[in-house]
Amino acid sequence: MRVMFYVQHLLGIGHIRRAALLCAAMESRGLEVSVIVGGRDVPGIDFANAPLIRLPVAHVADHTFNPLLDENNEPVDGHWKTARKDKLLSAFRDIGPDVIVLEMYPFGRRQFRFELEPLLLTAHSAHPRPLIISSIRDILVNKAKPGRNLEITDLVRTYFDLVLVHGDQTLIKLDESFHATPAIADLIRYTGYVAPARTGSSTTAGSGEVIVSAGGGAVGATLLNTALAAKEHCQLASKTWRFITGPNMAEIDLQRLQKQASENVIIERFRPDLPHMLGNCELSISQAGYNTIIDLLMGKARAIVVPYADGEESEQLQRARLLEQRNILMVIKAEELSVSTLIKAINQAIDAEFDPLDALDLSGAETTAQIITAAGRSHG
Repeated sequence: MRVMFYVQHLLGIGHIRRAALLCAAMESRGLEVSVIVGGRDVPGIDFANAPLIRLPVAHVADHTFNPLLDENNEPVDGHWKTARKDKLLSAFRDIGPDVIVLEMYPFGRRQFRFELEPLLLTAHSAHPRPLIISSIRDILVNKAKPGRNLEITDLVRTYFDLVLVHGDQTLIKLDESFHATPAIADLIRYTGYVAPARTGSSTTAGSGEVIVSAGGGAVGATLLNTALAAKEHCQLASKTWRFITGPNMAEIDLQRLQKQASENVIIERFRPDLPHMLGNCELSISQAGYNTIIDLLMGKARAIVVPYADGEESEQLQRARLLEQRNILMVIKAEELSVSTLIKAINQAIDAEFDPLDALDLSGAETTAQIITAAGRSHG
């Protein structure tokens, strides 16, 4: 069974990391996965043996997600869009997929409808027609514009066979962030959260440390700078503090951190073993993206999170609040982050009695592979 998996990351790296875990699980079940990638290269992302087809690079500069920029940081134009669309359609013809998985679309990535709508039209006219699946995270960003939810559900009902929600409905159901869910309820399948495979790692990396991380890093400078300023004035000042900036942090922000670092501060761009380190650390201070939260849950880390919430972004805060209500971690809202509030939270976290969550479904990668395998066979 041939699977064509399309993923486009723009600002962070959460989408492509989740996609890699899903593709690895599908490959482990014998599916032939080809990955269509439209964003910048991200170190440490492993798609196993899946061939990568790279479209012309697209990314954005900030939380407004506008304009789309090319690999030279120039706004994209009509010729660029045509070239991407043609390459995507060519990939579809070459792969001849039995299954197409579109990551986030049509619930997100609306900027790419110039290539995705032609792909859907082409796929629907193919004989045999491939199974078409939308792959989305547990919480979506609320749509402010009237009519957007209706547009999304119309696209789903017209083109899609399944919507895979990578979350656990015992924590949150999709309709809490996407209010038009009833219109497509019969197509929705919850997979559980997509987590890395549990391995019996014996690493001691990160033991006793305070680990401050910023996901992809594109919007993490404020958090890291605040943590560095808070370090010397909190009860964990004598510990080793390790700052993981993320591959997308601007070089000028990285250099500023390095200049201010004291003797027991380590600054790194990327650590492939970060999930294991979080299981060893004294305290984690981080943003609250999907993958970061999963890593914290798997490591049962004592954690303070500062959810990213610029623009219309709401999913990190919503997820973090749910976990805080269960006494799993501590939340500082982005607009309330300061040196003093962080010092207070660190000192409170040292003595806090957190309740690690064991019941949440983290089988999302394997369950997704099972659903796609079964649905693909039934469709064929």
